[in-house]
Amino acid sequence: MADNYYKLDNPAWFSLMETHQPFAIGSVELKRYQPHIVSFTAFHSEKRNILNELDSLIELNESFFLIGKFNGLPKNYAVETILPCAQMLCNKPISLKTTATIETLSEKDDDEIISLINKTMPGYYLRGTRLMGDYFGIRVNGELVAITGERMRMDGLTEISAVVTHPEHTGRGYAQQLVAHTSNKNFDSGIMPYLHTGATNERAIKIYELLGYTTRRIIEFTRIKRVK
Repeated sequence: MADNYYKLDNPAWFSLMETHQPFAIGSVELKRYQPHIVSFTAFHSEKRNILNELDSLIELNESFFLIGKFNGLPKNYAVETILPCAQMLCNKPISLKTTATIETLSEKDDDEIISLINKTMPGYYLRGTRLMGDYFGIRVNGELVAITGERMRMDGLTEISAVVTHPEHTGRGYAQQLVAHTSNKNFDSGIMPYLHTGATNERAIKIYELLGYTTRRIIEFTRIKRVK
C-alpha cells in the first residue's frame, strides 16, 4: 500500500484516472470532474504551460479547485482562496463502540444532505458529489444530524469526506462513529482511508488522531476563478 502513497500528492488526478474515470472530462494531461460532481481540476504533464489549456474545461466566471502545487496561472484566472489542509492516513481498522444507528444514505436524502452541509461548509458540496462514493448518516427523531461520506477514490485509497454534524448535536460522538464506520468499510475491502482537514483545525486533527489517523503532509486546496 505504501507504494501508492505518491498518488496522494495529486489525489484528484489519480482518482480521475482510476476509480472515478467515468466522471472525468478533458485531455490526457488535463482533466476535471464533471461540473455537477465536484469542482476539482487536475493535471499531470511535462508541459510547463499545461494550465494554458484550462479554457477548454472551465467556463467564464466559473470557480474550481487545484489540489497541490502548480506553477503560475494564465492571466485570465485569479486565485480566490488557498486552504492548507492536513492530509491524514489511517493504517488499521478503528476500534470504536457504536452507540448510534448508522444508515446508508441515497438519492432520496440529497436535500437533507445538502442542507446539513451548507450549515457549516456552504459551497463545498454539489448535488452530484454523493455519486463519488457511499454516504452514511445518523438521525435523531427522524432528522438527519450527522453525515460522513467518500469523495476522491483511486485504486487502494479512498478519501473520507463531508464529516458534518448539526451544530445543535455536536459533542455526542456522532462524527467519530461515522468516520470509524466509513473507514472500516474501506478496510473490509482492502482499501486504506485518508482524509483532509484544515491545517489549523486543531480540534478536528486531534479527533482524527484519537481514531488512529496520522498526518502525512500539508497540501493546499486552491480555489481559482476564470475571470476573462
